[in-house]
Amino acid sequence: MIGIAHAMGEAGAQGQGGGFMSLVPLILMFVIFYFLLIRPQQKKAKEHRELITNLKKGDRVITSGGLYGVVTGLDDTTITLEIAEKVRVKMVRANVAGLAGRGSSEKE
Repeated sequence: MIGIAHAMGEAGAQGQGGGFMSLVPLILMFVIFYFLLIRPQQKKAKEHRELITNLKKGDRVITSGGLYGVVTGLDDTTITLEIAEKVRVKMVRANVAGLAGRGSSEKE
């Protein structure tokens, strides 16, 4: 009977030392998620913010809705796009998805 209690006591002592080792997989998973998901998303968001702040008149852009247009007016939070001859729309700057090229250098 004493032998069994003694064996159980040793197993319990080893289990307490492995507490940190049980956290290692969780820490490793967080590091992997950071480098595969969080960091690229932050980088893409930073590039989008820079794109929006560096818009100029004459830039040819594509919106998140799929409209191509040329920037004809800029405001703090809005831009005016000419999507066809004498057709202009006003929209929020954040809806610009990316540059489609320069308006003057690209043939339509």
